[in-house]
Amino acid sequence: MGKHWSKVEYLHQSVTNPNIHIKGTHSYYSDAWTGGFEESAVRYLYGDAYSRATWKPQWKNDQLYIGDYVCIGAEAVILMGGNHTHRVDWFSLYPFGDNIIDAYQGKGDTKIADGVWIGMRAMIMPGVKISEGAVIASNAVVTKDVSPYSIVAGNPAKVIKMRFPQVIIERLLALKIYDWPEEKFNAVQQWICADNIEQLESALIAYEKEKSIEG
Repeated sequence: MGKHWSKVEYLHQSVTNPNIHIKGTHSYYSDAWTGGFEESAVRYLYGDAYSRATWKPQWKNDQLYIGDYVCIGAEAVILMGGNHTHRVDWFSLYPFGDNIIDAYQGKGDTKIADGVWIGMRAMIMPGVKISEGAVIASNAVVTKDVSPYSIVAGNPAKVIKMRFPQVIIERLLALKIYDWPEEKFNAVQQWICADNIEQLESALIAYEKEKSIEG
């Protein structure tokens, strides 16, 4: 059976680029209509098979960090640092080889935190930080950092909605659910897949009490 929309590419199994850092074992790319994640989604990042075999980098490489439980839709683009040689503050934008080192202006690392959902054909611009639980709408162009548990859309992407009230977001962030051991995560999964923060916190207390008794 070939590619199908119900099959996904788990990043920890497929990524080979040393400049891409994958946390955990659950983040995936929906590659049914495209090539693989490194081949089609991540653009202009040194460290792919061709660039490793062809040349040595002349500047510090930007890095891509992807958290756990991240869902990346088909044809999304994560634009990285290799093409930052078009200086808008120079008269000519052209990347002449004689000036390439001076022309390069890195944007810094791109970081996609735990539990993020990136919609189909969204574009993440270089150096952006997307916080825990954020949603990037399809076709959004993300040009600046995205706050936790927000939903952003448009070009440039702007917050259109918060997933939860701020007080609940703060309580969620304090729990650090994506840093838990998988056993703990699975034990309270039914309350993570819900919207009652009190029930989740109570389930955690019960879990910790049970573990202390077992210990």
